[in-house]
Amino acid sequence: MSFVGRSALLASVVMVAAMPAAAQQGIRIRQIIVQGTQRIEVETVKSYMDISVGDPYDPVRVDKSLKTLFNTGLFSDVTIRRDGDTLVVRVVENPIINRLAFEGNKKIKEEDLKNEVQLRPRSVYTRTKVLADVKRILDLYRRQGRFAATVDPKIIQLDQNRVNLVFEINEGPATYVKRINFVGNHFYDESKLREVLMTKEERWYRFLSSSDTYDPDRLTYDRELLRRFYLKHGFADFKVSSAVAELTPDREGFFITFTIDEGQRYKFGKSVIDNHLKGLKTAELQPIITAKPGDWYNGDEVEHTVQHLTDALGSRGFAFVQVQPEVKRNRENRTVDVTYNIQDGPRVYVERIDITGNVRTLDKVIRREFPLVEGDAFNTAKLRLAQQRIRNLNFFDKVDVTNVPSESAPDRTVIKVNVKEKSTGDLSFGVGWSSVVGPLLNVSLHEHNLLGQGQDFSIGGSIGYLMNNLTLSFTEPYFMDRRIAAGFDIFGTQNMFQMYSGFDSTEIGFDLRAGYQLTENLRQDWRYMLKQDTVTNVITGSSPYILQQEGTASVSSVMHTLTYDRRDSKVDPTDGYVMSISDEVAGLGGTEKFVRQNMGGSEYFPLAEQVVGSLTGNGGVIKGLLGSPIRITERYYLGGDTVRGFAPMGISPRDLASQDPLGGLWDYYGSAQVNFPIGLPQEYGVAGHVFSDVGATGPTDTSYGNTGIQSSMAPRVSIGSGLSWKSPMGPIAVDLGFPIIKQSYDKIMIFNFNFGSRF
Repeated sequence: MSFVGRSALLASVVMVAAMPAAAQQGIRIRQIIVQGTQRIEVETVKSYMDISVGDPYDPVRVDKSLKTLFNTGLFSDVTIRRDGDTLVVRVVENPIINRLAFEGNKKIKEEDLKNEVQLRPRSVYTRTKVLADVKRILDLYRRQGRFAATVDPKIIQLDQNRVNLVFEINEGPATYVKRINFVGNHFYDESKLREVLMTKEERWYRFLSSSDTYDPDRLTYDRELLRRFYLKHGFADFKVSSAVAELTPDREGFFITFTIDEGQRYKFGKSVIDNHLKGLKTAELQPIITAKPGDWYNGDEVEHTVQHLTDALGSRGFAFVQVQPEVKRNRENRTVDVTYNIQDGPRVYVERIDITGNVRTLDKVIRREFPLVEGDAFNTAKLRLAQQRIRNLNFFDKVDVTNVPSESAPDRTVIKVNVKEKSTGDLSFGVGWSSVVGPLLNVSLHEHNLLGQGQDFSIGGSIGYLMNNLTLSFTEPYFMDRRIAAGFDIFGTQNMFQMYSGFDSTEIGFDLRAGYQLTENLRQDWRYMLKQDTVTNVITGSSPYILQQEGTASVSSVMHTLTYDRRDSKVDPTDGYVMSISDEVAGLGGTEKFVRQNMGGSEYFPLAEQVVGSLTGNGGVIKGLLGSPIRITERYYLGGDTVRGFAPMGISPRDLASQDPLGGLWDYYGSAQVNFPIGLPQEYGVAGHVFSDVGATGPTDTSYGNTGIQSSMAPRVSIGSGLSWKSPMGPIAVDLGFPIIKQSYDKIMIFNFNFGSRF
């Protein structure tokens, strides 16, 4: 065949092959038929398609229409085919959920599960959404510490393309934290560091708490708590290298290991201010810096100084400032020099504060902890302070406070608060025994966030061999929307101390109180109290002084207290001091008229690693007004827990004939104590202490005569030692006290034992 013939044949083949494609491109869709719809309108299906009647047939647009219909989530299957100039669309609709149910859930309420999942009755069922909800339920159980939980979704077919969806849940056993280990700690032992963490090891008495279940978010916060703890105690180089949680093979527990690098411990060096603002005298701000050279470095104190400098600058009209602390370490001298750089900050205002994650707690409870409100000049130091205040509420497992630029204006910022709530109620039962009051049974209910309004409510009582009491308390932390903690107490106490005092007494009453912070460390409290006091069951042959006071009296008094607290911890202090002074005036009604003043203070100081010394002193005086006698139940008695080695009421003026304690009009007592480890593993929680106590109480009044009364102003002194144990059932303390200076009529008690449990 010639070349021309071959060319003509090839051209013919190409034309024939191209005819179907050309024919398809030339075809216009004259009709679209939708098949398989039950609930969904045909026009609704067509509206999702990218091709319409009259359009040329285009496979690309058909494929896009197919994907769009699938992505609506309305259909489980979709096919599109061309039949001449007709497009046939066949769909299989996803069923509608008729009812949503949960089975097998006991630890998590059905309401909480419904709030967690996305699917709802009358919503469209899709496998993708079901799998996503299964994951959400499992995540919810993992936050509860149940990593062995399983969720199996079951479908029950109904007519009219409806289904019932049932999540069958096997909660499995709780996955507790079996052990918390630390690697790299030298200055602080493991038991001390465990106290810092929010996560706790599994113990039987924590069955009302979730702190011993594993939570990854809580573990992240624990890293921050460790960092803040070490920075507060001078370890400026501290870091957490890793925090690893290992699940045991049986999936019933976790072993958590913190690898830390303590670094060196530093003291404060020079603390200066570098001012870049015009019209501001640096010398006026220097007194705000409270850190002294030679003090242990304290990261919290640096942060407080930043906050106080920011507040001081704001009061001087400098709203847009940034105070940045610059820390310079001198590793040879182990000192830290801090320079507070003050300079102009960007002029940014707070547009709004968005709060999320709080289901039970009202927004205002969180919002009122902010020193910033909408419209204020934005300040990072105040933002950090707000985050710390919200965490200090102890209502939340997690608190994240951040700010993002506003979309409305470049000089606006939006503050975002995300919280994760935790249980704030405690139901406790207690059993105990004391050498002072004998056996005790205690029951109490305490809610720290009543009705989500941040209010504190408690009711409790105890029944014992020598003492019974019942107390109801309520506190509103923001009385009239101000930072004033106001509340009341209703109480009743019955003391059956005939073996010590020759009589029993009963007190019933209430008080109203209010307190507020004057500064970061200085607090002022006020209290009004009205109570009825009854002296009963006076033993035959008791002192005439007591016999004449048998019966009922009433006390109406006002008390004022100032407290200055610089301790590193209010629960287990190792450094710092606290001082208080209180005044009480009775006579605004009631039968008793007196004025009382008490002063006290304690100082704590580390002597060596894990060895802490403390000095404590207290004193008080009471005086009748307008010649009124002081009732025997209002006087001062020492002994028992105040001056160890002496019996309760063992130090007191006494009736010479009956040996009844009559109480004094003044007293003072103090203690020097050293707490130290005794060589046992720290996890046992056993520590030893040695002490020396001193105290005296002054003479009684002479309203009923002073013949036959033994009294001495001489100090009594005791020395002794003891053991304390943080047992699984509660704190246990045993003391042996030996009086070395005493009076012949004082009552002695060498052995003192206390045992209590709260679970």
